[in-house]
Amino acid sequence: MNDFFFGENADFIPFSEQHILISAIVITLGTILIYWAKKQSEQIQILSGNIIASSISLTVIFGSILNIYKPDFNYQEDLPLHLCSFLALIIPVLSFTRKYIYYEILFFLILAGTLQSLITPSEYNFLNFTFFRYWFVHSGLVIFMLYATFIYKMRPTLKSVFKSFIGMQAYMIIMFIINYMLGSNYFYTNRKPNASTLLDVFGEWPQYIFVVELIVIPFFLLIYLPFYLTRKKE
Repeated sequence: MNDFFFGENADFIPFSEQHILISAIVITLGTILIYWAKKQSEQIQILSGNIIASSISLTVIFGSILNIYKPDFNYQEDLPLHLCSFLALIIPVLSFTRKYIYYEILFFLILAGTLQSLITPSEYNFLNFTFFRYWFVHSGLVIFMLYATFIYKMRPTLKSVFKSFIGMQAYMIIMFIINYMLGSNYFYTNRKPNASTLLDVFGEWPQYIFVVELIVIPFFLLIYLPFYLTRKKE
């Protein structure tokens, strides 16, 4: 049991059969969930959304508590302040309030940022708690935003792109301050992650930060394009 919760390994191989299988399972479960929820009453839809969002958040909280008990706990790396963990902590705010402004801000951050973490994982643990936490939280965030889109019937607008961008800048500023105070690297503002990610394509620090800032709005617009085209047809 201790090995499951506290053990570490590097048995996961990105872009391997493992990765493809896990991705297929995530897509299948997400599709089944949304298809099932569409046939339920509004009360069940809301309850299910709250359970999903709360489970994601509690998983991050539980994982953070476990990290504290690890002998190699490092507050510079192990606090739940990286983007996906931070989003997981606040996602219940959207599910319980269902306020559109929260959807607008979170939609693009999650689909642009968290989805990238599924395509190019930065976590190489396999079949231990760290592995399940990583995939449950990251895939859960993406699935929940699709759930909010198809079940809560929320849709982003062009203004949502810029609201999400502003939200990202606010988060980045906070992380710059925290990283300065702690000597940490949350949101990778001081250096790239050790694992291979898309940031490797964007050059070294601080070049990759400026590149991300330049491409993030076009990337958000690309995600928004299907919604724009759908509205245009209507």
